[in-house]
Amino acid sequence: MSDCLFCRIVAGEIPATVVRESEHTLAFRDIAPQAPTHVLVVPKDHYPDVAALAEQPALLAELAREAHAVAVAEGLAEGGYRLVFNTGADAGQTVLHAHGHLLGGRELGHLA
Repeated sequence: MSDCLFCRIVAGEIPATVVRESEHTLAFRDIAPQAPTHVLVVPKDHYPDVAALAEQPALLAELAREAHAVAVAEGLAEGGYRLVFNTGADAGQTVLHAHGHLLGGRELGHLA
C-alpha cells in the first residue's frame, strides 16, 4: 500500500534503522522508544493488524521467531522481553500494518 508508513519502510522509501531482515519480515528500531530496546517487527506484506496476520499462521510464527532472534542479538533473551501487538484504535494501534513491539532492556513490570 503506497500510503502505508511501514510498507514504505519495507520498500526502502523511508529510512529506518534495520536490525534484522528475513525473506518475509523486517525488524527496525522504533523512532519513539518506550524501553531501552524497542524494535518493531513487521511482515513485509501488508496486513492491517495481527488479526488479519493470524490468517497466515506460518508468517505469524516467522514473525515471532524473528522477534526472538532480535531479542537474543540485543541481549534480552536471558532477562526477558515483551512482544506486544496493538490491534485497533482502542488498543493504541496508530499504523494500520501488523507489527509487534519488542520491548526490553529494563524491568517492564506487570500488565493489569
